[in-house]
Amino acid sequence: MTPFVLLDGKEASKAWKETIRLQVVSGLEKNKHRPHLAALLVGDNPASNAYVAGKIKDCEEVGFKSTLLRFPSDVQQEELLEAIDALNRRKDVNGYIVQLPLPLHIDQKAILLAIDPKKDVDGFHPENVGRMALNLTTFIPATPLGVLLLLKHYSIQTEGKHVVVVGRSQIVGSPMSILLSQNNSFGNATVTLVHSKTKNVSDFTRMADILIAAIGKPKFITADMVKPGAVVIDVGINRLEVDGKSRLIGDVDFDNVKEVASAISPVPGGVGLMTRIGLLMNTLNATHETR
Repeated sequence: MTPFVLLDGKEASKAWKETIRLQVVSGLEKNKHRPHLAALLVGDNPASNAYVAGKIKDCEEVGFKSTLLRFPSDVQQEELLEAIDALNRRKDVNGYIVQLPLPLHIDQKAILLAIDPKKDVDGFHPENVGRMALNLTTFIPATPLGVLLLLKHYSIQTEGKHVVVVGRSQIVGSPMSILLSQNNSFGNATVTLVHSKTKNVSDFTRMADILIAAIGKPKFITADMVKPGAVVIDVGINRLEVDGKSRLIGDVDFDNVKEVASAISPVPGGVGLMTRIGLLMNTLNATHETR
């Protein structure tokens, strides 16, 4: 019987950080400049603050430079667009992100469209999404890239496997389904994408060799929805009050599903950490001008 594997994002991210750090050192020895990641943060959302702080810490650990641009929650859209234009023109900044969500009075699409695709290390710009769909070199959205790197760290093969992706968001589900079906080292899987309008979702999830949950519903995937021996990747991050305390809960009923699966990622401590690795990898690629 195959032993159960916890797909530990802490272990995987530590290994990938060391790989990235060594590439930074090698680049500096070849007189390449130090990668520089900038972040634009609006307002004082605790989750966003924590996430950006984590990204700054990651940069320090791998040898990147980092810059944080803060704006109040009532900032006008024009001021943000001016800041983005300045970042686009700064030759010392290789890549940057606009931390989401933005306040309701800001047109999020207009902001994302203003980002230079060559610095769009979140991989959200339509040009990068199009290049990804065509299997061209580009910036892959950070969370799907993090999932791929997690699978690679644990030597989980996707070729010839049936992958079922639950959720069709533009940030995770849709790009995930495209990437895993492509003819490359990360893909070659047969992919089924199910969503909120799919009838009898469990009929599909029970056929999955690899099940990726990204639907945004706490404990949506239960043990009876999982094929025995399947690999389960939980992308969900749901903040709930449990016994008077705020807790992060995934889209998978972890305690029960782990009794059925051959491997599973936890929440927290799984894909969230790998999303940050995806961002670092995109910034490194931006620095080395590989696209």
